[in-house]
Amino acid sequence: MVFMALLALAGLCYALWHIWIILPFASKWKVTIVGICFASFLAIFLNFMPFLGDVPLWLSSAIYEIGTSSIFILLYLVMAFAILDLGRLVHLVPKVWLVRNGRTSLCIFIAITGIFLFGNIHYNHKVRQPLELTTSKHLDRDLTIVMISDLHLGYHNRRADFAKWVDAINAEKPDLVLIAGDIVDINVQPLIKENVAEEFQRIKAPVYACFGNHEYYSGVQQVLSFYHSARINLLRDSVATFGSIRIIGRDDRTNLNRKSLDNLMNGTPDSLYTILLDHQPYHLEDAENHGIDFQFSGHTHRGQIWPASWITDILYEDSWGKHQRGATHYYVTSGIGIWGGKFRIGTRSEYVVVTLRSLEGHSL
Repeated sequence: MVFMALLALAGLCYALWHIWIILPFASKWKVTIVGICFASFLAIFLNFMPFLGDVPLWLSSAIYEIGTSSIFILLYLVMAFAILDLGRLVHLVPKVWLVRNGRTSLCIFIAITGIFLFGNIHYNHKVRQPLELTTSKHLDRDLTIVMISDLHLGYHNRRADFAKWVDAINAEKPDLVLIAGDIVDINVQPLIKENVAEEFQRIKAPVYACFGNHEYYSGVQQVLSFYHSARINLLRDSVATFGSIRIIGRDDRTNLNRKSLDNLMNGTPDSLYTILLDHQPYHLEDAENHGIDFQFSGHTHRGQIWPASWITDILYEDSWGKHQRGATHYYVTSGIGIWGGKFRIGTRSEYVVVTLRSLEGHSL
């Protein structure tokens, strides 16, 4: 964490230095622009202050949006200036382009603005991902299951946003809704202020969810209280039966003492089709070794924006999409919501619509 903070600070200094020398303005205007950029970046640290839940929601939301968005914008500014610096080193970019140059400044501004406008529009388009699953095990009937993860409801994904997601879920007429963690972002207070629990109550199907790491960041007791008011069936190292399927929800690996999968499956019948909800997609072999039929995970966001997506692809065996090990099927979702700035560049926000059928052909 300290290394990442120092890396971000180094990137900030690098970008601000380039902004200073490239702007063709008088010093007082440069000071103003650089000061605004610096303050915008520092706003992210206010998101971890306890007072944020006590200020008006419009103000806390603005602080959150500005602070978290600045991280992604900073990344692209660093990339842009690094490309220009490399071009200068190999004599492809004249030095005059980088010193008090209005045209270069305008081009960078237009490019960054265009990229992030696209990223915001792309984020707000939720992709419907169909997924067909079949099993030789008995099912009472075909099932439609909507699966989502990483809602990150809070200061940026507000009730109005979630209401649209609920409409999309209900349009599928699901038999069941499964959520693989990170319902809450960093604080339960904005959900309470906007009574987001009412939107969960509009979902016209039973809702089961496991914990994600952000539930721990938000305060476990407050989250448990919210889940109760929202009528979310929490599977925290526990098992539920829905008709002819078994749903196992693991506690997030943030809890170092969470139960093992072996412990959770002990004494449960192997004849039931088994779905595992595990927020973070580590050690996928565990599900395979224990005969899980389908595992649904989230957490990765697939990096949210390129090139972070390359990093998640390296870090995880499956950072996004369908996967299979032996007879066990997996789907790691990039999430319907997002942490921080509402941008998707090279990734997408999605909800998964699963059709589960038995090869026996039993259907009511």
